[in-house]
Amino acid sequence: MAYQPIESYGVIGDMRTAALVGTNGSIDWLCFPHFDSPSVFAAILDDDKGGRFAISPTIEGFRTKQLYWPDSNVLVTRFLSETGVALQPPLRGQAGDEHPGHHDLPHGVHPSVRLRARQP
Repeated sequence: MAYQPIESYGVIGDMRTAALVGTNGSIDWLCFPHFDSPSVFAAILDDDKGGRFAISPTIEGFRTKQLYWPDSNVLVTRFLSETGVALQPPLRGQAGDEHPGHHDLPHGVHPSVRLRARQP
């Protein structure tokens, strides 16, 4: 994958740490479990050796749209193609959550788009 411009990233966090999520569905920066912890994913600094986790459609030629729900810090990434729409669900979580790190799985919305998760 090539480097993305910084404006192509959204920020998600849980008040303990934060991650940068690209419009392509790739988490390219994450220190875990705290802000001052060593990085787990650092592709934003080194595309080859930095590491990332990505969720994206299995088809080529898709477009993406990333937005925050109004008046919130909930990030949604949509993958759009001629065959359908897939949604990376809102990434959310806050300190004190009963099930931290528990999120809905990405899914095709209309009519059928297959997604793959990978850690290249």
